[in-house]
Amino acid sequence: MDLDLISTKLQAGRAKEVKALVQQAIDEGIPVQDILEKGLLSGMSVIGEKFKNNEVFVPEVLVAARAMNMGASLLKPLLAAQGVKASGKACIGTVKGDLHDIGKNLVRMMLEGKGLEVIDLGTDVDPEDFIRTAQEENCQLICCSALLTTTMNVMADVVKAAEKAGIRDKVKIMIGGAPVTEAFCQQIGADAYTPDAASAADRAAAFCA
Repeated sequence: MDLDLISTKLQAGRAKEVKALVQQAIDEGIPVQDILEKGLLSGMSVIGEKFKNNEVFVPEVLVAARAMNMGASLLKPLLAAQGVKASGKACIGTVKGDLHDIGKNLVRMMLEGKGLEVIDLGTDVDPEDFIRTAQEENCQLICCSALLTTTMNVMADVVKAAEKAGIRDKVKIMIGGAPVTEAFCQQIGADAYTPDAASAADRAAAFCA
């Protein structure tokens, strides 16, 4: 079976067809890692690039991500049984005082599309919760989102909390959201600012490589 077909159907957001094709590939004995990488992740990667270039928009990304998740749900137990680990681990959340989650959810899907394991802490997340999760779950990345100028300063608290907990050298702190800038990232001592979800996923994958 041609794994490109899985990639193509995923890009079109055909979740049921993706799930059926993934099952077919499993039944045909195609290596699970190949189905994941050449089928699901390569499709999501194309969507990520198109999103970055404004060729597709949020709704298309969401349906593609749903298709990816349906296919991945069949692969997860098989990958776990083979002892295949995700390429990295991140915790993500919208910072305290901020309830916006569309951007965060997009970034989460894009990170998963790069083969990373993501712990989603939701919205209104305390700096301490980011740090505790990173410690308990051995995350390489902490990803903070903010959509309000009034809440973006909480990101500075996350950086300070990581320093205080003694894990600053073990985790990369990535920040993003409408009011956030590269200058602000440097000012608070975070590791990376990215303007969109696709770039965030690229940077995250590079940090975990």
